[in-house]
Amino acid sequence: MERDAHGITRNDGLRFAEGLAFLLLFCLTIPAANWLIGHVGTECAPSGPCVIPVAPGLLAPSGVLMVGAALVLRDLVQRRFGAGIGVCAILMGAALSGLLAPPALVVASATAFLLSETVDFVVYTPLARKRFVAAVAISGFFGLAVDSVVFLWLAFGSLEFLAGQIAGKAWMIALSIPLMMRLKKRDERLGLVAP
Repeated sequence: MERDAHGITRNDGLRFAEGLAFLLLFCLTIPAANWLIGHVGTECAPSGPCVIPVAPGLLAPSGVLMVGAALVLRDLVQRRFGAGIGVCAILMGAALSGLLAPPALVVASATAFLLSETVDFVVYTPLARKRFVAAVAISGFFGLAVDSVVFLWLAFGSLEFLAGQIAGKAWMIALSIPLMMRLKKRDERLGLVAP
């Protein structure tokens, strides 16, 4: 591959641009989840979350969709920028989550985010080199389980919406799988491997 005067290839530029896009989208999921939980849903309790249906008979706080997307996007940030930036994204995300959450949800939001993304990182990292798509799915499942339990317990003192939380986040991860498969094939074709 041809390098410019600074030793940068076209693929380096593409990897960097995509990494920045993934990082920006990851950061945007945090305020979006916090806003959704208080403003959008088929039902909104006066002192509780707005909920949406995620499966027949299952409701979940509406921010659930953005949390599922965040788990996938953090993996993509790590794929483009490496594990060090992946860890920085987790810390930045937890800080954003704490800063942007409604006052009653600050501790629950920041703690759940930090723990779930850390679990996602720990599971994703060893699997990603050889089994990228499986790594996204498996790490996302572990991350969503931790996020669901921790957030619900700390925010509401109840696991009432646990099945809905898991289902909603699992939908987002499942919907990402075809995109991850295409990304993997394209990365292999262009020689865009993770740093």
